[in-house]
Amino acid sequence: MERTTDRSFDFLPINERGQKPRKTGITEMRGPYYAPVGKRYLQDILETVGAYIDIFKFSGGSFRLMPKKAVRDLIDTCHEHDVLVSTGGFIERVLTYGPDMVDRYLAECREMGFDVVEVSSGFISVPPDDLLGIVERVNELGMKAKPEIGIQFGAGGASSVEELEAEGTSDPSQAIRAAKRYLEAGAHLIMVESEGITENVRSWRTDVVSKIVNELGLDKVMFEAADPSVFSWYIKNFGPDVNLFVDHSQVVQLEALRSGIWGTKSTWGRIVTYRGKPEKPATARPKLVEPPAKSGKR
Repeated sequence: MERTTDRSFDFLPINERGQKPRKTGITEMRGPYYAPVGKRYLQDILETVGAYIDIFKFSGGSFRLMPKKAVRDLIDTCHEHDVLVSTGGFIERVLTYGPDMVDRYLAECREMGFDVVEVSSGFISVPPDDLLGIVERVNELGMKAKPEIGIQFGAGGASSVEELEAEGTSDPSQAIRAAKRYLEAGAHLIMVESEGITENVRSWRTDVVSKIVNELGLDKVMFEAADPSVFSWYIKNFGPDVNLFVDHSQVVQLEALRSGIWGTKSTWGRIVTYRGKPEKPATARPKLVEPPAKSGKR
């Protein structure tokens, strides 16, 4: 029996996705930063491919530049399509103003309707216990904490390869230890910063990716992959259920690859899944007829 949905050309098979909220195959989409994203543009995206988008992210503190109503409109539009909204890693900028400002920032995030608070520190040096405290505070406020880990100091901007090489990289085990503590504290997901691994490097550190996946599990991490060659590599190596962060301009391209309907020379027709046969609906058990109550008489 053919499976039917409301999608066009539904008779053509694809790698079917799980329903939201998903635990794997999560797609986080960058919102305004490199280009403005307003309510009408966002509506176009979500009305066409919203079923494949799980999180919408404000990057670079872009919400600070926008009218409050515009930010609320974007958040409300996402919620109408079952899409969570993330602050992006702006908290590391807020941290430079002191703890009181961090508390005000988190309270405002909750009041505005943000669902996810990314806890990053790519540009600053913060004691791990302090970041752990922020994760716990985010959870207390009823939002989802998504801490970021990485191996490159100075990550998160558009620094050149030469600048980042001068900073050097840290041992991946340090980031993995921090991630385990975040997860124990109730973190929603771990975001893996791409700089130093697949971005702004002369050669990719695929060994770091393997260590992170082996130690934490594929379902616990999300990889920054805002470049087609990068997200293609992740899907080729870890399958379509890997959690990825991409730009809003790449959502359709990423989903075409996840679904197995399109790709490049190295991925064409090679991205497949085996979900097994759909389970038959459970049949109701026949009700047992209770035996008649025993009479006291023989």
